[in-house]
Amino acid sequence: MGLFVNFPVALAPGMGLNAYFATTVVASKATGHEISPSMALAAVFISGIIFIILTVTKIRQMLIVAIPDSIKYAITVGIGLFITIIGLKGSGLLTISLSPFADYAAGSYSNLNSNETIFHLGDITEPSVWLTVLGLLIISALMVLRVRGAILYGILLTTLIGAIPGVDVVSFDSLKSADWVPNFSKLNFWDFDFADLLTTGLLSAIATFTFVELFDTFGTMVGTANRAGFFKDKEKGRKLVGKAMLVDAVAVSGGAMLGTSTMTAFVESSAGIAEGGRTGLTSSTTGVLFLLSLFLAPIALLVPSPATSAALIIVGVLMMQSVKEIDFEDLVVGIPAFLTIAMMPFTYNIANGISFGIISYVVLAVIANLAGKKKYQVHWLMWVLFVLVIARYVFIGAEG
Repeated sequence: MGLFVNFPVALAPGMGLNAYFATTVVASKATGHEISPSMALAAVFISGIIFIILTVTKIRQMLIVAIPDSIKYAITVGIGLFITIIGLKGSGLLTISLSPFADYAAGSYSNLNSNETIFHLGDITEPSVWLTVLGLLIISALMVLRVRGAILYGILLTTLIGAIPGVDVVSFDSLKSADWVPNFSKLNFWDFDFADLLTTGLLSAIATFTFVELFDTFGTMVGTANRAGFFKDKEKGRKLVGKAMLVDAVAVSGGAMLGTSTMTAFVESSAGIAEGGRTGLTSSTTGVLFLLSLFLAPIALLVPSPATSAALIIVGVLMMQSVKEIDFEDLVVGIPAFLTIAMMPFTYNIANGISFGIISYVVLAVIANLAGKKKYQVHWLMWVLFVLVIARYVFIGAEG
């Protein structure tokens, strides 16, 4: 991303698809036998080849033109809320309860009138929770004072406070028994098993990897590029994101060859962009630091979740600024934009947000056009996406 595209976005294995890879694909059975990790990696590799073909033929790049600007801005806002949910959950500042909704899903309605809610404020007496609040205040104050590197300094200061005796969120005892040399003995190159590739289980896995990665990457690329201001010159922004998509496509197959699940553009790259990262130096530096972290992992692991969680919440604030670009008074664009924003954090999935935005925009635009109201353009690719999204939920489901 840094050397070829000059784009400030980092790539790494996507945790959502990683969980799907491990708990759904590998744990499932097809035609009477288990799917091995080598078979699942083959599915990831093939999905990467599909991405390369879609990118070289410029079909993926056409998404940037096809999807309305309102939904693009909504993607940025939705990702901001998605990141905020990650930060709140990871810190313990937010807890989630499924009751009484689990009873409702099971057919019991007795608890619907209870005062219990699905989202709760965490236990503020827990050191990790109030340390997050303190970290949030530190980063906010530094940003108000326009201190360069406010997020990084805030993370470091929060980590130091967490190490104070009595707080004990950070412990240095782990350094004494740390293994400083990474173990590469189980790194297998080209560990693929293409046997039974046409089984229903693997075809479903390939389709899911392809669909989710297609929209996740698109959402992250557009959201971060918007936040960085690259789309002020729309043509330049499209070319930049197009080249970034090619790198992402190669990384999917390349990652599979090295034995890891689907690589994707990481939404946390927004933190670097929020600090002023605008060039490939940002992503190249991230890559170098990732390499160093293999040997300095014990030190990196000292940084507690409250410190990074506070940073993610602040990044959510910055991403939220794009909401002012959406005309919510025009409901044909306002409703799809809202659904895009809402579905990302509440379903914990970027692809779901984009999917609901596409479906609702196509339907509402057609209704408005038939009613003779203001004419709304529906790109032909939006119709293709409309059909694919419907087919995905009908035949594959919402996993991933």
